[in-house]
This record gives sequence, C-alpha cells and structure tokens, in this order.
Amino acid sequence: MGNKKRSAGLLLFRRTGAPGATGATGDRGIQVLLGHMGGPLWSGRDAGGWAIPKGEYEPDETPRDAARREFTEELGLPPPEGEYLPLGDVRLTSGKLVTIWAVEADLDPARMVPGTFSMEWPPHSGTVQEFPELDRVDWFAPPAARRQLIPAQIPFLDRLLTLLED
Repeated sequence: MGNKKRSAGLLLFRRTGAPGATGATGDRGIQVLLGHMGGPLWSGRDAGGWAIPKGEYEPDETPRDAARREFTEELGLPPPEGEYLPLGDVRLTSGKLVTIWAVEADLDPARMVPGTFSMEWPPHSGTVQEFPELDRVDWFAPPAARRQLIPAQIPFLDRLLTLLED
C-alpha cells in the first residue's frame, strides 16, 4: 500500500416503498443518506457537495471498524447494526483508496451532532476556525443522490443499486 491514504465509510439506505417498486422519479423505492461537506469551501455548493460519511484510518485499524468509527465521529450517532454489504473500493485521483459498506437503517437527520475540524480561515489570515465535518445530512432518492454526490463517490451508489436489484 505504501504511504497512500485510505478512507472508509458507511452508506445508509432505507426502503421507501414496496419491494421492487420504482416511483415515477426512478427512486427504485429506496433512499440513501448523504452528508453535505462542512466548512467554507463547500458552503455555497449544493450539487456535487454531498458525500458518503467516511474518513481516514491507519493500517492498524480494519476498514470496517474505521467506517463505523468515522460514522460516529461525523454524525455523532452510533453506527447502525445490521448486515454490512461491501461496496468495494474506489481509488481517487489523489491516490487515496476509499472503501464503503452499505447498511440498511433509518436515521432522523435532525439527531445528527457533527464532529468538527479546524482550519485557517480566511486563508493566510493566521486565524484558525472550527467547522463541522458535515453541516447537514439528508435522505435522497437515487436520481437526486447522483446529482448531489461528489463525482468520485457515484460508483458506490451504482454498486448499491446493482446489489439491491439482485
């Protein structure tokens, strides 16, 4: 693996209709939970500014354990129990390897208590401010999720939809 960074996360999904149902909008009877990335760099961006809750981990932690820990760090809620469906890996152009699991669960977005990160803002000001990792989370039907997700994470949505069709 070398010195490449690795990240892992959980893509929650819930069923909203009868099994196999496809709504007029192509929602396939499911929704996925996405988080809007926090901080000033993402504040004005909606489409392409949402992501699967995830984060980096070190070699001494398993990706699945990291995914569960990061879920709690980013949303302030315990990771859901249930069957973890592996959605595989995607290597980003930066070289980072992202591993995601899907798990069927329901969650009230209003219960989220986001973790925070610090960064210098405005740039070169010498002022360090704290921002939420995710400033909000919400449920999206697949067509809307595809528009909102950062492009590098769309393959995970596609893999989930393929798994659920079988």
